[in-house]
Amino acid sequence: MKNILFALTLLSTSFVSAQYWQQAVDYTIEVALDHETAQYKGNQTVIYTNNSPETLHKVFFHQYFNAFKPGSEMAIRLKNAADKNGRFKVDFDSLSPKQQGYLKVSGLTQDGVMAEVVDSETILEVTLPQALAPGESTTFKMSFEGQVPDVIRRAGKNSKEGIAFSMAQWYPKMAEYDYEGWNADPYTGREFHGVWGDFDVKITLDKVFTVAASGYLQNADEIGRGYSDRKKPKTKKGKITWHFAAPNVHDFTWAADPEYIHDTYPGPNDVTLHFFYKNNPDIMDNWEKLQPITAQLMEYFNKNIGPYPYKQYSVVHGGDGGMEYAMLTLITGNRKFGSLVGVTAHELAHSWFQHILATNETKHEWMDEGFTSFISTLAENEVLEENKEFPLAGSYRGYYGLATSGVEMPQATNANRYEHNYAYERAAYSKGAVFLGQLGYIIGQDKLFKTLQTYYDEWKFKHPLPNDLRVIAERVSGIQLQWYLTDWTQTTNRVDYAIEAVNATEKGTEVHLERKELIPMPQEVLIQFNDGSMALHYIPISLMRGEKENTYDLPWTQEKDWAWANPKYSFTIDQPKENIKAIVLDPSNLMADIDKSNNYYVANEK
Repeated sequence: MKNILFALTLLSTSFVSAQYWQQAVDYTIEVALDHETAQYKGNQTVIYTNNSPETLHKVFFHQYFNAFKPGSEMAIRLKNAADKNGRFKVDFDSLSPKQQGYLKVSGLTQDGVMAEVVDSETILEVTLPQALAPGESTTFKMSFEGQVPDVIRRAGKNSKEGIAFSMAQWYPKMAEYDYEGWNADPYTGREFHGVWGDFDVKITLDKVFTVAASGYLQNADEIGRGYSDRKKPKTKKGKITWHFAAPNVHDFTWAADPEYIHDTYPGPNDVTLHFFYKNNPDIMDNWEKLQPITAQLMEYFNKNIGPYPYKQYSVVHGGDGGMEYAMLTLITGNRKFGSLVGVTAHELAHSWFQHILATNETKHEWMDEGFTSFISTLAENEVLEENKEFPLAGSYRGYYGLATSGVEMPQATNANRYEHNYAYERAAYSKGAVFLGQLGYIIGQDKLFKTLQTYYDEWKFKHPLPNDLRVIAERVSGIQLQWYLTDWTQTTNRVDYAIEAVNATEKGTEVHLERKELIPMPQEVLIQFNDGSMALHYIPISLMRGEKENTYDLPWTQEKDWAWANPKYSFTIDQPKENIKAIVLDPSNLMADIDKSNNYYVANEK
């Protein structure tokens, strides 16, 4: 009996602690880039600390640039997907050797002893000469050489907008080991997961280039902060080394171009905002107008999620679309002003959800992309004073398209395993944003933002899981939410409610409702009377074991719970039917009902 109790206690303890331990990795990198060949060589020292309860016999490194060539797993995946991935504009088979990318590691040692490695394209498998016990640290040293591909996805050289180098995913990056084991999926163009640590990076290249990077520039006096000239290109000769330090981040990214203009703007809480953009008269006005708006966007995120923890953030004109990285984003810059603000808002918001909370995007990409879409949409609406009646309409439309497409897969699907790229995009961005919008419908908008703030405060730098958000939302609201998290993220079940009948009775008016799809949802029913007055009837579902508070400036009548197993429900309005002008289910539009045509009753309408 004692042995059984001990085993149960050990299991319980390891499960609770598993979500909180974090591996740690510190990088010291020196790299030199030859801009004429787009090839680079470097040395890397990695101090890795095993904070897990397991002894490690292997470690894994990502080699992302090896995906950018004909015949790679990514190339094969793109060719064999059920639909075209619109984010990739290049035919991999047409890439010449100079257009391809690669990353090769050599001489890898652990504490001075040569390690056995297996190169599996984008993953380097390392068998440790000495096993790494819990609580121990070890030092890996290696040399590496790479070639920057043409801009294909996120990273590359010589973009269509003339950016020389966008250096994302460029170095041997330690794979994350967490409570579910090693996250060493081959790179096929989807998402990332990383280990937090400190980066010390020295980048050597021709003096003609200006470098934007994650972290803080350590040798600004040597580099010179007045290096941007709007009127003419630089004529500096020779090489120079840029030295950056990035504390407590899980990635390091940089970009370089000889024509970068570099501006700074004061952000909230003493954060310095940096802007690097091409010396192009056609875009300068937009990039200058972007700067105060970026400060306002950061202030919005600080207020509604939590304070940005670093003292610098850079918006960098890069090679492809928009992509968030540690302490910076790379975005294309030849955009209309609204688009420039939109992509900046979205990528900046990722700093909170992808780089500080950093949920595993391969497994729960909707918690990053969806939550980012949700908060950045609301931020734009406020900062730009758009005053939209329903700012989240685009996300809801995207989800409705997915839910009725016939190709939806559960959000719990691994990001690499979606059959259709369309389904992945809509599940991650649209359905992920709707998750929060609808959560606000269930628990109330004030409780939703209190949930987000508490979630950020308690889970920053810890790689939270979906259930961690649920627990906080339940604590904040007093409402049980396991049913919602399960149905919304682990199934493709849908929401559809209807007003089936409105009948006169001796006691007033009886309203008959029906649940037509599988997801149960509380109902807010707005009654509009002929005299212009309105009232709300609120129907919780029994699974909630609680109720939302009245969030409207209207009379609020709480009805009995609607049992989830019963598709039918009725309640009575204590006024005669002839006094009722209209009845509307969900006047907020936050319930993701896939068929709203049956959500209305209008008197005398045939």
